[in-house]
Amino acid sequence: DQRVPADVILVRTTEKAGSCFIRTDQLDGETDWKLRLAVGTTQKLASDADVLRCGPSVYAEKPQKDIHNFIGNFYSALPSSTEEPLNIENTMWANTVVANGTALGAVIYTGRETRSSMNTNDAPSKVGHTDLEINNLTKLLFLLTVALSIALVVLKGVTSQWYKYFIRFIVLFSYIIPINLRVNLDLSKIWYSICIHKDKEIPDTVVRNTTIPEELGRISYLLSDKTGTLTQNEMVFKKLHLGTVSFGTESFPEVKEHLANEYAAGNRPGTKVRKTLAYRVKESVRALAVCHNVTPSGGDEEQGEGDEESAGFNAAFSASTPSLLQEKVQYQAASPDEIALVEWTEEVNLTLVYRDRQLMRLRTPTGDIEEFEILLIFPFTSESKRMGIIMKDTATGEISFVMKGADVVMVNIVQYNDWLEEECDNMAREGLRTLVVARKTLTQEQYDDFERRYNEAKLSIHDRARQMRQVQLTLEGDMQLLCVTGVEDKLQENVRTSLELLANAGIKVWMLTGDKLETATNIAISSRLVSRMTPIYQFKPVKTRTEAHNELNNFRKHNENALVILGDSLETCLEHYEQEFVDLSMMAPAVVVCRCSPTQKASIVHLIKKHSRKPVAAIGDGGNDVSMIQAADAGIGIVGKEGKQASLAADFSIMQFSYVCRLLLWHGRNSYKRCASLSQFIIHRGLIISVMQAIFSAVFFFVSISLYQGVLLIGYSSFFTMGPVFLLVLDVDVEAKIAMMYPELYKELQKGRVLSYKTFFMWILISIYQGAAIMYLGILLFKEDFIHVIAITFTVLIVTELLMVIVTVRTWHWLMAVAQIFSLGCYFLALVFLPEYFDPEFLTSPNFLTKFLALTAASCLPLFIMKYLRKRFAPPIYAKLQQSG
Repeated sequence: DQRVPADVILVRTTEKAGSCFIRTDQLDGETDWKLRLAVGTTQKLASDADVLRCGPSVYAEKPQKDIHNFIGNFYSALPSSTEEPLNIENTMWANTVVANGTALGAVIYTGRETRSSMNTNDAPSKVGHTDLEINNLTKLLFLLTVALSIALVVLKGVTSQWYKYFIRFIVLFSYIIPINLRVNLDLSKIWYSICIHKDKEIPDTVVRNTTIPEELGRISYLLSDKTGTLTQNEMVFKKLHLGTVSFGTESFPEVKEHLANEYAAGNRPGTKVRKTLAYRVKESVRALAVCHNVTPSGGDEEQGEGDEESAGFNAAFSASTPSLLQEKVQYQAASPDEIALVEWTEEVNLTLVYRDRQLMRLRTPTGDIEEFEILLIFPFTSESKRMGIIMKDTATGEISFVMKGADVVMVNIVQYNDWLEEECDNMAREGLRTLVVARKTLTQEQYDDFERRYNEAKLSIHDRARQMRQVQLTLEGDMQLLCVTGVEDKLQENVRTSLELLANAGIKVWMLTGDKLETATNIAISSRLVSRMTPIYQFKPVKTRTEAHNELNNFRKHNENALVILGDSLETCLEHYEQEFVDLSMMAPAVVVCRCSPTQKASIVHLIKKHSRKPVAAIGDGGNDVSMIQAADAGIGIVGKEGKQASLAADFSIMQFSYVCRLLLWHGRNSYKRCASLSQFIIHRGLIISVMQAIFSAVFFFVSISLYQGVLLIGYSSFFTMGPVFLLVLDVDVEAKIAMMYPELYKELQKGRVLSYKTFFMWILISIYQGAAIMYLGILLFKEDFIHVIAITFTVLIVTELLMVIVTVRTWHWLMAVAQIFSLGCYFLALVFLPEYFDPEFLTSPNFLTKFLALTAASCLPLFIMKYLRKRFAPPIYAKLQQSG
């Protein structure tokens, strides 16, 4: 369980066969173990020290980000000059973990040149869209302060001391700039984070970044990983179709019976037998049991190791106890699909008990051992969409070429039939991952000729993959179709309903995965990321500008389809046609990007942010998702099988994907709307007193004297109004069940109208009206008692602010009422204990009470009437739903 410190070539392992398993979950997000093979030349040496004596050298391609491919050659001088091709199976990238045994490697890349470093980005400092909008509004308020000060200086008359008056007016109108807004917002965001953490509907959710909870309320794009995020990465074999008959979960015992009967009859491959249903079942199950890259561990594995020959192994096996025959075998492979197939063959009593680089042994239903020599393996690639194996039955000497792959490629390889495409489509509609299995018998001469040409292609430095592919194509064709399999990838709990909720909320979900195209497509269908009625457009692999141009033109004709594209093709399109590709992909109902590296995931996040200018969220559970999570406006990490690396690097940590719905639709809504209300109200609180100050100065010949003294100003923004204003963070416009039941409400938030220039200028007009009403009417009504204008206007100002809170609140909380009473109590105490500002005799007179009510009504009554009329004749959608709920 040691982590690899650098990118290395696997030179030797403690396993005699030269195999080694590694875990790559922090690199590509896949939890399955990957098989790696040591260089054959060095693995055969007697000791590790002999590696240095053989004069080794390695040719390696230049460092690059691609974690799925590698081209190189290994050279040795002793005992004879040899050259051996290297590929991805001979490498171990930095940050992967050696899962079994001990490995000796030759370092090829270190530091910033390693694959993991090249796919990692520095974590940015995040600032929410709401904060940026508030910053812009604050800049306007600063300009307003400067403009108002300049206007009063000009109206007063420009003298040699004009700059002194300008500075005085700047200080007098400084309340226009809401300096305490940042403190209030930060405290409110901490409260929102506490609410998220305490929500029992999404237990164990953690907010690691308390500066951006309001970003959750306006997300337009959600970029999601697949493995461990949408799926559990647990495969279950569901269906076997032989053309004329189909076996499902309930009929698998029939498969087991047919297999047992056929093996009991003693028919071996190559013998002339009638192709009964039992024979076809046997051929299909055996093909599934041998065509893979699965290695068994535990059980009977140890009995197959060592130098013993097949006969010796069979004798030892036959002599083993009955309990050993039933011992459970554990499997390791790079793909969970293959493990599901091999586990199913074990369920029907054809068990893989041993495998190394040269041999494979199966335990049959009769307890005998079938042994096959592995001659060649053609691994699965996203381009070929198939894998194959050439093996030799050690008992009969028959050489077979078995292949399995996607129906789109296998349909042209197998012999003509009239059922393959239809059945594959039926399984795909059920959300199953389909594989077509075929077989072909080779003569020794055919194999020898193919092996010679294939080895020549493997040693080529230039276009190695293409040359190997061309040689392999000569072997494929006219293969016997055996069966079609259907495997289900278990989804995370409530993934389908969650994705439907997000879609109804107007959030476009993109799936970015390092997995194969077929796997990602099947999951997109089974998870309902792509609805059954939505066609899928698979973007063809492109490598040149011309190919990208032609494929984009084709996609433009199908822009209502969901898009599935490979990471390499995406890079090509972005290099030459970035704007066109982004415009087209944003129109698609869903986008799936396959074979996507960690850096590509982060690049896609930046791309969407750049072109859409809308908030983007990213969710994942593995170390390969960290770059994407950190690049997004709101990064969400899931605590899963791949550890806590994504969770610790994210802004929000959740336990499963379904929690993201409540996180966005409920907590995001509350955080965003409360932030908007709080910020706008604090701006209003500063504006209204500044308007009163401006009117006071203008009436008295532009005097630069403060309307209210320091104690009153401090009390105004603290004891007298702070509690009710801050407790707007408890306001709720709809209940949680309404927000979750009607996700369409979220679309209104995405438009960003809750906090906009329109609402900002509306609050400015309200502030100007209320400030002017209080100040002008106060001066007019108190001409005879002008000495008391400070007391009356300040009292009306405090009461007006408290009444405005009542106008703003949509759902009352008991703490709001307590805060209102507390604030009024503080003000009445100030009236008593600050006689230098307030005349107690005047405050208790009927004249004061009458004019106080008149001023308060003038400043607040129109707003109460407007609120009533709006609620009565043009209520917002959420208000209608709240009433109906």
